[in-house]
Amino acid sequence: MSSDVVKLYPPGGGSLKHNDLYLSQDLRSRVGSSDSSFVYANFIASLDGRIAVPESDREGLTLATQITNERDWRLFQELAVQSDVLITSGRYLREYEQGPKQELLQVYDDPKFKDLGRWRQDQGLNDYPAVAVISRSLDFDVPSPLQDPGRDLYVFTTENADDDRKKALADQGAEVIEAGEADVTGPKLIAGLQEFGHRLIYSTAGPHVFHLLLDGGVLDRLYLTIAHRILGGDPYASILEGALIDSPASFEIVSLFYDPEAPEGVGQFYATFDRMSVD
Repeated sequence: MSSDVVKLYPPGGGSLKHNDLYLSQDLRSRVGSSDSSFVYANFIASLDGRIAVPESDREGLTLATQITNERDWRLFQELAVQSDVLITSGRYLREYEQGPKQELLQVYDDPKFKDLGRWRQDQGLNDYPAVAVISRSLDFDVPSPLQDPGRDLYVFTTENADDDRKKALADQGAEVIEAGEADVTGPKLIAGLQEFGHRLIYSTAGPHVFHLLLDGGVLDRLYLTIAHRILGGDPYASILEGALIDSPASFEIVSLFYDPEAPEGVGQFYATFDRMSVD
């Protein structure tokens, strides 16, 4: 997985090695003062903007395996390894014990990512990022990898969530935090993570959490892989789901690379966008 990608933006062209493409960005340098944070999210989408397709039984949606690929997954992990905390969803933890479709909690045990585990240790960071889960229902248990004393798990929920479930998760080692009355809000989520010293925050969750971060004005950067395939399918699943955003979120491009190798030689773009500040 060491073949080159082509730099399309900024202008100037040239090629770079695929591995370490995102690791070399040194995201920790993006965090400013001690009370600030840098929040980023990542998606892979098809040319028609789809991130998921209907399950074979038509009940719910699943990862679009027509576009997911190892080269994009490597860069996903280069973003994850730099973070203080990963944001995920209750759905991911519910499905984890049945066998995760994408491994987030023990990924450095995979020989393919041993170098990233070593990189994290060399930086003086904990072996793994902390995990933050957003859930109103709290209908999951803490997976065994997160019950290790060396792992930090935060569960962000609402004030009216079930008290018995809050206690059950706390008894399993989670730090349960109320971050909104009817829904978890972006500002309260990020403020809560900052209180625990987490400043580099990576959202690995889906389109509803992405909406929460955008609508709350706390997202700083979007990484978007665009695989050169058109999928179709109903219902439509894009990177953002939820109500119309009152003020459209504007972004400026930071970088754009072309990877000719994946998926299956079709090709894909790696695009990075920073949210523009609103005066």
